[in-house]
Amino acid sequence: MKKIALYGKGGIGKSTTACNLSISLAKTNTVLQIGCDPKADSTKNLMGGRRIPTVLDQIKEKGEHLKLDDLVFQGAGGVYCVEAGGPTPGIGCAGLGIIAALQKLDELEAFARIKPDIVLYDVLGDVVCGGFAMPIRDGYAQEIFIVTSGEMMALYAAHNIVSAVKNFSSRGYARCAGLILNRRNVPRELEMVQRAASEMGVDLIADIRRSSVVQDAEDKAGTAVGLFPESRVAEDYRRAAYEVLLRCEQRDREQRAPLDMVYVQDNLKTSKRAIKPFKQRII
Repeated sequence: MKKIALYGKGGIGKSTTACNLSISLAKTNTVLQIGCDPKADSTKNLMGGRRIPTVLDQIKEKGEHLKLDDLVFQGAGGVYCVEAGGPTPGIGCAGLGIIAALQKLDELEAFARIKPDIVLYDVLGDVVCGGFAMPIRDGYAQEIFIVTSGEMMALYAAHNIVSAVKNFSSRGYARCAGLILNRRNVPRELEMVQRAASEMGVDLIADIRRSSVVQDAEDKAGTAVGLFPESRVAEDYRRAAYEVLLRCEQRDREQRAPLDMVYVQDNLKTSKRAIKPFKQRII
């Protein structure tokens, strides 16, 4: 099971990116997307515009009678969808809400029963407090990808998230596997993000063009990949999905391979061959 978390500044297009990645990856994998934002709108465009009941709301309503079917819903492309939810605005801690929601999924053996190949967490990333950092530090996620633009506040948030991941790296938790550029068409945007990525010590793995197709798809309560698969931006999302999977496969190979670097390099080559059929099917 590959465990991925998307972080990034609020409003940067994280949920849009997550939905398009999920539906791309679901062509060859069983995918579970978990929204970890109190707004509970991560999976809306996989569910035809419908907001699904959140884990926290269902805990309050059904208590000990809660079942996994009350929390998990299947959306477009067969993607399984969960929304953690959050407290009433101004009351309670959203971070603690995420902790409670993920613990409830564990209690109900969600991962063992659904058996996803890929779990994708869509996490609010403005402030990396204990609750929002839970996917990083409690073993829920292995690979962290940060969605950013060339805007200063988006890059500032990305820097904070990279710093948070590095703070946990000595404990063997998740690693930052790269940045995903979601363009806003600011001047010299690609150059700025490439330079920022270099300064952070991470790779820029994907460049998603700004396109009205994305908004057209969301107006129809869907995704660019699902509704406009021949569009250029859909191709960008599929390439991003391929790069995400490649880095997950590389990590798997590295962990299984002997420490001898010759074997590690051989396994990385094998990894690229292993996912070539996936690339051919989605790009």
